[in-house]
Amino acid sequence: MFTGLVEGQGFLHLLTQEPDGLRLTIDPGDAFSADETALGDSISICGCCLTVVQQDGNLLDFQAGSETLSKTSLGGFAEGDRVNLERALAVGARLGGHFVQGHVDGVGTVDLIDRSGDWVDMWFRVPPEMTRLMVPKGSIAVDGISLTLVNVEADRFSVALIPHTLEVTTLGCRQVGDTVNLELDVLGKYVARLMSGEGSTSIYDALKES
Repeated sequence: MFTGLVEGQGFLHLLTQEPDGLRLTIDPGDAFSADETALGDSISICGCCLTVVQQDGNLLDFQAGSETLSKTSLGGFAEGDRVNLERALAVGARLGGHFVQGHVDGVGTVDLIDRSGDWVDMWFRVPPEMTRLMVPKGSIAVDGISLTLVNVEADRFSVALIPHTLEVTTLGCRQVGDTVNLELDVLGKYVARLMSGEGSTSIYDALKES
């Protein structure tokens, strides 16, 4: 479990192809020291919860399987790319964002970047079945960042980004056409599952039929 409050940006040091997926070697940079982690720890990498499988100095290794690569933007990463990092929420710690599981629901595409001084309104294009689980002023995790939904349309939504968020996360360097990982609010997903009935195999089924 995470909060969506990114600790800092690391960068992708090395990508290694494996038989069943990818191994990502990440330098956590200014986010935290690798010495503050242990094998088996869960780390959110641009919103995707992955497990530390090896530590070498200040480098951390993670493995992403075919299912993860098919549902997230990790397969499009390149060596040198910046990544948002957050360690799992400690029991008793303050919750400043919202409950984020690190289970990516799908990817969106940056559709519009509207700058107003130091602030940015950023729009993301998504499949309509995803927006039906969004509400204005509700929560969403974009590349692991806890954000508040401003506008929700049939196939896109917007968030307002303050200068601090643009400075300390990867959203500050996103361009139109870039893909991002999205995790919808877990409460909304549970409500959709309850509405769907026992025969449903998808959290979206009830919404499609309503």
